[in-house]
Amino acid sequence: MDKSSALNYINQMFPTEASLSGVEPLMQKIHSEIRRVDAGILAAVRQQSNSGTKAKEDLAAATHAVEELMYKIREIKTKAEQSETMVQEICRDIKKLDFAKKHITTTITALHRLTMLVSAVEQLQVMASNRRYKEAAAQLEAVNQLCSHFEAYRDVPKITELREKFKNIKQILKSHVFSDFSSLGTGKETEESNLLQQLSDACLVVDALEPSVREELVKNFCNRELTSYRQIFEGAELAKLDKTERRYAWIKRRLRTNEEIWKIFPPAWNVAYLLCIQFCKLTRTQLVEILDNLKEKPDVGTLLLALQRTLEFEEELAERFGGGSRSSVVGTDIEESDRGEHSGQTISDIRKKYEKRLAANQGSGDDEKDGHKNLSVPGAGFNFRGIISSCFEPHLTVYVELEEKTLMEHMEKLVQEESWDIEEGNQTNILTSSMQLFLIIRRSLKRCSALTKNQTLFNLFKVFQRVLKAYATKLFAKLPKGGVGIVAAATGMDGQIKTSDRDERVICHIVNTAEYCHKTSGELAENVSKMIDSQLAGGVDMSEVQDEFSAVITKALITLVHGLETKFDAEMAAMARVPWGTLESVGDQSEYVNGINMILTSSIPVLGSLLSPVYFQFFLDKLAASLGPRFYLNIFKCKQISETGAQQMLLDTQAVKTILLDIPSLGRQTAGAAGYSKFVSREMSKAEALLKVILSPVDSVADTYRALLPEGTTFEFQRILDLKGLKKSDQQIILDDLNKRGPGITQSSIAPSVVPAAPSTPAAPAFTNTALAEVIASREDVLTRAAALGRGAATTGFKRFLALTEAAKDRKDGPFRKLFNA
Repeated sequence: MDKSSALNYINQMFPTEASLSGVEPLMQKIHSEIRRVDAGILAAVRQQSNSGTKAKEDLAAATHAVEELMYKIREIKTKAEQSETMVQEICRDIKKLDFAKKHITTTITALHRLTMLVSAVEQLQVMASNRRYKEAAAQLEAVNQLCSHFEAYRDVPKITELREKFKNIKQILKSHVFSDFSSLGTGKETEESNLLQQLSDACLVVDALEPSVREELVKNFCNRELTSYRQIFEGAELAKLDKTERRYAWIKRRLRTNEEIWKIFPPAWNVAYLLCIQFCKLTRTQLVEILDNLKEKPDVGTLLLALQRTLEFEEELAERFGGGSRSSVVGTDIEESDRGEHSGQTISDIRKKYEKRLAANQGSGDDEKDGHKNLSVPGAGFNFRGIISSCFEPHLTVYVELEEKTLMEHMEKLVQEESWDIEEGNQTNILTSSMQLFLIIRRSLKRCSALTKNQTLFNLFKVFQRVLKAYATKLFAKLPKGGVGIVAAATGMDGQIKTSDRDERVICHIVNTAEYCHKTSGELAENVSKMIDSQLAGGVDMSEVQDEFSAVITKALITLVHGLETKFDAEMAAMARVPWGTLESVGDQSEYVNGINMILTSSIPVLGSLLSPVYFQFFLDKLAASLGPRFYLNIFKCKQISETGAQQMLLDTQAVKTILLDIPSLGRQTAGAAGYSKFVSREMSKAEALLKVILSPVDSVADTYRALLPEGTTFEFQRILDLKGLKKSDQQIILDDLNKRGPGITQSSIAPSVVPAAPSTPAAPAFTNTALAEVIASREDVLTRAAALGRGAATTGFKRFLALTEAAKDRKDGPFRKLFNA
């Protein structure tokens, strides 16, 4: 505590003179506290000194204890070594005696076994000479076990002699067994009653010999059994494709006849199973040779009948010996058909027989592929399905050709019998021929998939593609065509399409049918890719066929629009014939507007009920892109328009606009109507702007034209002056004044697609930058939409005429020049 703090502390303790009486007690208290603190410090110092001395004493004691422990450990180790040496000296003689006893025991055992082996070999030799197979089999097992004990003594001369003798005995047994089995199947088993029992005992001997002996015996037996098969079916009479069924009947009869006799073979040998494998390989080889040596294409009925019987036989073997799931065979046997005439009936019968069964898995019977399989165990290493039938695959081209011919004939017949009309109440609005065609295709697919799932199925899929493309061509050909030729060109009907109410319904049915075919063909490709071999699944694609039907849909909708355009020809002509220059008053909407309304009210409801929303919207877009510009250009075809006539025409334009805006509700499909209404409003607003320019006074017509139609052409402005009835001299003054005012009127011959809505008064307001930006944006929007719809600028005859004349207006000569000099 510093001086100031001590002073403050004293002043605080003794603030007054009266308080100084407590100084003595305070001093005594402080001295007492000082003594207490000094005593505590002294005790702590003493305790610390005593602790350090004790720690040193404890460390010295521990070090001494460790030294004593190390001395005792070395002493114990020395005594242990002395004890071990003593034990070894005591047991040295005992080990010698133990080893001597072990060697004597081994020698006695070896001599005893050697005696048994010599005796067993001699007995086995006697049994082999007397063909006592049952006893020899047991003796063989004993000798084999005894020989295994002498593997370490192979170099001993006596052991070598015995092993050689045993080998000769086994060779004698093998020759006797093979000799006895050679009589099996010759009829001796019926004459000698004990032959079968003797052969059954011989099988025990074969099992006791090496596994190769059993394999060789079974192979020889199978070859001997199939010798007669080779002799029978390699001859000229039965080596034919139509005799295939008799091959399978032969082996089944052979298995059934010898079932009791072949019971002499142990079940583990699987003799019948191995015999069937050899039979299948041999049959495949012979059938390949028969098919390759055919001078002409095989008859389809005969080929499919042989394939069917082969599949049935393979299925029976698979069910009998395993190697696949069981599948039921439905139907009756197919009778052999005459060549050519009844081939279709044979295919139909095969379809009925195999519709409800799994198709046979394709395999190969090559020995190289079978070399890595365990053929001795049924169901484990060999698959009978496809072992024979796969050889038919390269020769099924005639079947595919017949299927294609049949499908094409059915398609032609369905198209010929098609009424091209749908009964009332039908919800699908799809032509019956398309559904029938896909039903026939599915049946053909089932027929083929029951026979094969490899290249033939892929080839048949290609046939389906060609048939569907041909059907798409038939649908395309049914669409109404436009007028062509010199007469049509001279009358202005070139390219125009006339459609009746029935034609419109037929076009809608074609659109729906093409959409159904587009969807169903994709599903067909998915089904084929699932069932066909995985290596071929990548090539299964219906995109080209779907593109064909998409093209039919597009062409049908465009035809529908062109047909409706043609219906408006008379009304457009009636509009041009109205004496607009001599009208005295403005009345109700004109007759041609009623005609337009009648055409739309009679056609649109039917189209809306038949077309899907997507295609109906596409149709509306195409129609709006056609009628708006056409109505605009048709105004220029009028001779002269007075102020009253312009007002009447403006009234008609608004009525036509209302009619066009009501089309979605007429078709009872209002989805997406907002975009359509906006587009129609833009297109018809251009016609309204044109009429307002015609209504404007002569002194302000140029300003009004620049404001309402800023992208209009000089040619159009000149036609507007003609419609107003101005003389050529007056027109030239206005044109010069228009050109002096700067850019704003283009020289292009193509009219702008859209203009903004004109104001209600004829006088033109100032054209602001904002309005100009809206005009440009609207124009780009419409041009983009028109390009997406694939519509050109010169579709109708009059548009083409305008394009030709505008392109030729700057030429000094030519047939069109006088039009501009008149």
